[in-house]
Amino acid sequence: MNEASLYERLGREEKFRLIAASILDNHLKNDRINARFRNIDRNETRRKVTEFICAGTGGPQHYTGRGMRAAHRGMNISAAEFLAVVDDIKAALDSNGVGEREKREVLMIAQSLKDDIVHV
Repeated sequence: MNEASLYERLGREEKFRLIAASILDNHLKNDRINARFRNIDRNETRRKVTEFICAGTGGPQHYTGRGMRAAHRGMNISAAEFLAVVDDIKAALDSNGVGEREKREVLMIAQSLKDDIVHV
């Protein structure tokens, strides 16, 4: 018997839209990183974050944004800023009732992206 994908266990695209909105809300409230998010197109960013998470967790969606390294090149994001983003993701998962196992898996995925985001 095949186990459900992380995408399925997390609640599919509808749940990811809620999580993506929570992540962006958290970033905008986070004094450590909110300056980087003040001038974004919130709807477009939420759409891309939703696509990215869906595609990365086994969903049928295709991510249409740039790769992580290309998207963050030249931004000189510090390790502390990256940690603040991960903290915001964890808080968004908590506030959306994501289970511990799934939360660990999502945070491991986020952590795996660090080298493509920090100081590139």
